[in-house]
Amino acid sequence: MSSPAERYAAARRRAAQASQFPALDEFALDLGFDLDDFQREACQSLERGSGVLVCAPTGAGKTVVGEFAVHLALRGRPDDPVPAADASIPPVRRKCFYTTPIKALSNQKYHDMVARYGAEQVGLLTGDNAINGDAPVVVMTTEVLRNMLYAGSSALQGLAYVVMDEVHYLADRFRGGVWEEVIIHLPASVTLVSLSATVSNAEEFADWLVTVRGETAVVVSEHRPVPLWQHMLVGKRMFDLFHDADAARKHDVHPELLRYTRETARRLELGEGRSAGPGAGRRGPRWRGPLRPDIVDRLDREGLLPAILFIFSRAGCAAAVQQCLAAGLRLTSPEERTEIRRVVESRVTAIPGEDLSVLGYWEWLDGLERGLAAHHAGMLPVFKEIVEELFVRGLVKAVFATETLALGINMPARCVVLERLVKYNGEAHVDLTPGEYTQLTGRAGRRGIDVEGHAVVVWSPETDPRHVAGLASTRTYPLRSSFRPSYNMAVNLVGTVGAEPARALLESSFAQFQADRSVVGLARQVQRNTETIEAYGAEAACHHGDFDEYFALRVAIADREKAIARQGQTQRKAAAVASLERLRVGDVIRVPSGRRAGLAVVLDPATGGFGEPRPLVLTQDRWAGRVSPGDFTTPAEVLARIRVPKHFSHRSPGARRDLAAEVSGLGLDRHGGRRGGRSRQVTGEDHRLTQLRSELRNHPCHACPEREDHARWAERRRRLERDTEELRERVSGRTGSLARTFDRIVALLTERGYLARDGAVTDAGRMLGRIWTEADLLVAECLRRGVWNGLSPSELAAAVSVVVFEARRDVDERASLPRGPVADAVEETLKLWGEIEADEAARGLTATREPDLGFAWPVYRWARGEALAKVLGSGHEIDGEMPAGDFVRWARQVVDLLGQISDSGGVSPELRSTARQAIAAINRGVLAYHTSA
Repeated sequence: MSSPAERYAAARRRAAQASQFPALDEFALDLGFDLDDFQREACQSLERGSGVLVCAPTGAGKTVVGEFAVHLALRGRPDDPVPAADASIPPVRRKCFYTTPIKALSNQKYHDMVARYGAEQVGLLTGDNAINGDAPVVVMTTEVLRNMLYAGSSALQGLAYVVMDEVHYLADRFRGGVWEEVIIHLPASVTLVSLSATVSNAEEFADWLVTVRGETAVVVSEHRPVPLWQHMLVGKRMFDLFHDADAARKHDVHPELLRYTRETARRLELGEGRSAGPGAGRRGPRWRGPLRPDIVDRLDREGLLPAILFIFSRAGCAAAVQQCLAAGLRLTSPEERTEIRRVVESRVTAIPGEDLSVLGYWEWLDGLERGLAAHHAGMLPVFKEIVEELFVRGLVKAVFATETLALGINMPARCVVLERLVKYNGEAHVDLTPGEYTQLTGRAGRRGIDVEGHAVVVWSPETDPRHVAGLASTRTYPLRSSFRPSYNMAVNLVGTVGAEPARALLESSFAQFQADRSVVGLARQVQRNTETIEAYGAEAACHHGDFDEYFALRVAIADREKAIARQGQTQRKAAAVASLERLRVGDVIRVPSGRRAGLAVVLDPATGGFGEPRPLVLTQDRWAGRVSPGDFTTPAEVLARIRVPKHFSHRSPGARRDLAAEVSGLGLDRHGGRRGGRSRQVTGEDHRLTQLRSELRNHPCHACPEREDHARWAERRRRLERDTEELRERVSGRTGSLARTFDRIVALLTERGYLARDGAVTDAGRMLGRIWTEADLLVAECLRRGVWNGLSPSELAAAVSVVVFEARRDVDERASLPRGPVADAVEETLKLWGEIEADEAARGLTATREPDLGFAWPVYRWARGEALAKVLGSGHEIDGEMPAGDFVRWARQVVDLLGQISDSGGVSPELRSTARQAIAAINRGVLAYHTSA
């Protein structure tokens, strides 16, 4: 306990601070807890009139600083009201806008603020909701504020503070530019409060904020309010990653963990403990880590629930819940189960019963009642919201989630488990970065509830504990700008400030600030690479002849072989599609590869015309589901025919068992004499390839005994030359790059009539300035050319969907379309896109993304009032049905664009009316619930 003298000194300090910072003292009295040092420092800077950038770990309490800005705006002082432009108008009261990156966060923050300040003082503006927008405190998504700034909204009068929560979102490559637009365009009188996760270049970001916003204090805190302990689960044994805090600072892995993992890896390599049976003869059996139900059970026994278990796959999350249910796990009491059912039933009353069955409601509820749930973007939004609510209340104990849970909503846990340290980023499987690791494990430890948080990494032979230690100890999460000018931004900037001032504004962006700083380092790297290329060239030199010429032949041959292989793959795919289209009910076929390899009987040929055929089959292993051309490396061959009962239900286990037994009883070979493999089509010899090979054999360097050594050096040189050329392009492109891009965009818009020759914005340009979508120019061209005129509401929804939808993964073949007006409108859209892309290529601009037809059928059928089951089945998905969450998300985006069309001044009244009818047709069932929520 402190002495009386120390207590007296502390009281004196508090009194001095209270007199110096009266607003903060007043604010702190209502909090009910003591402010941390970083919170106090940031709030004091705000009260002094400075802007502030706060960087602190997840859960550290950054939002307190944002709430203090709200307090300052509401508190006001007699001399504080913002004077109006006209002296006859009374002074405007001070306002605070609180911006967040996602609607879920805005809704959450709105309810928090209403509970604290009252509904009359707080408003909410998102794409879905507009509540009390003239209130002194308004919570909104960042895009809403950007749109207000461009429109010169009267709501900006009296704006004194803007809080940008999760400002590190400006690194997001799709939406990050919006944050920079807001920061640059806010009036100078507005004080900016930026709240960010811990980033390693906070000073650089703050330097930029000072240049565009004036005085900005930087407050960085690395301290976690709840200590985080790192562990590794190796088989059935749990180890601490570090022996103590000192070892953690030095990245020194616990010696016992290192010894045990090395010993386990050695035993695996030697094949000790191999089980007999298939694969026993192979060296080094496959490692089987702890089962997911066992991990959850272990966490439960050790008092580490509630837990979030990150599995970087939607299917993996759903499978994990099923595995836990099959293992008989039950983590809830009877009272908790009753409360869970009450909460769920109260939230899903608006969803029709038939839709609930399609959505797997009963299986999902069974998992919830046992305290288990999945959480990923493919789920229906209301299902995700229920999982979040139950988890925060401690009713759901274990959530299997993809990394999207690490972003946004406040959903902390006592423990976080990482099943793997590799994730699929949409293009390839990549290692987690230290920043991602910190973000995921940052969920562990609930302030005010847990004494400590726990992060557990599940070990596998590919996981080096020292690598995990590096991830856990590194604080490298640099903020990188994703800002680039768009067509919409260009017309808005020119219309607001004029062309030349607009260029100056772009030059003041964080993107240009970072680019100018990085050029020096890039130029040095080019110089080093050039010297290395010369050294590689000397090693590749051959005394028999010109090795560069010889190596060029080798490269040409490799390129030609790849092109031929791709052509063969396309032919195989076409043959597989044609064979599946010919199938009839009762045909017995062989699925040659994949998880469902073996014999199968066709239950439904699925020749509905929604893109590639996906027949419903029953395998001899009793699995029923749809197969796609991707499962067939050779054309599907009908081996026999059997009778399928007229009212056969593939959902009945008994019916599946009987029919599968009949398939097995045919006596056909399950694998057709070989296990999978690709068919080798005998094709005629490629003449160009033959010629190249002949030239290669006759080249003098072909006879060199050191030919392969030379080739290795030549290959290294080729790769380094390619990398160096990219670096040179980056150096030349970075200096003044944004202004050059802006000039090219202005030239293209002028040529197409959106800007006049004198720089004025035309009527078409004003229409473009109110279109907020990635394909803004393409949408504007479709509206100007009347591409969507004369369509019915459902047809308009389908036609519009192609400019907003983007499939999660590339699909080789083009999706089909409803025949007639929709197909015609989409063809015209594709033609316009081709014209725009050609213009962009000619000017060196980033191409507008090609329209994606994959959502046309689902939204068309939904807008026509068809059942959810049919709608989800008509999606152009690789893995079968479209997930309900994806359907809702893309349908909301279609509605958003239709709303912009209905409000556009540059289109016909008929099209505006049709857009409103299409919105009404889409907003039903699961969409109507989502809208009201």
